[in-house]
Amino acid sequence: MTIALGVLASGRGSNFQAILDAIHQGTLDAIVKVVISNKADALVLERSRSHQIPGIFLDPKPFAQKENSREAYDQAVGQVLQEHRVDAVVLAGYMRIVTSVLIRQFPWKIFNIHPSLLPAFPGLHAQRQALEWGAKVSGCSVHFVTEGVDEGPVIIQEAVPILDHDTEESLSERILKREHEIFPKALQWFAEGRLSRDGRRVSLIHSV
Repeated sequence: MTIALGVLASGRGSNFQAILDAIHQGTLDAIVKVVISNKADALVLERSRSHQIPGIFLDPKPFAQKENSREAYDQAVGQVLQEHRVDAVVLAGYMRIVTSVLIRQFPWKIFNIHPSLLPAFPGLHAQRQALEWGAKVSGCSVHFVTEGVDEGPVIIQEAVPILDHDTEESLSERILKREHEIFPKALQWFAEGRLSRDGRRVSLIHSV
């Protein structure tokens, strides 16, 4: 079936573009209904609007003075997503920690991509963490979003070797190419109803 996606992003939106490309190429049965950003100048908003997809800046500042400000903001985000009738939510370079308020609205329907082979190197600057650790292999992971940061069950991972001359920038660039491949693939599996979850283990159903 064709799934309706809502995208949350804070930056340039290269993973959002990869998702759009997969849709246009016919390898992802989805439609992006709305893009929401917490950054007014995020390039992803320009990308979305150029494709006639609503690009909405939702300013966190008015929520900052409220009690439980993060939850209040996520309630507003969830309302926009519900108004656009999305089936699933994609975090594509979204630089906010999602709270239970949003997770409860879309249980096991929020997807994130992280530039490491989780559970290694969660959080910010994963590529820098891998280099500083002296790791020989890194990569990327698509996972379900839960309340723990980068702790949700992993759907798919792709390994990327770390080269002796790698910098944070060069490693990030190579990992990003793999992100653009596996994120649409994971979403397509979801669209096909092929993801089966048992606790932390996510399996791929080969026939439906």
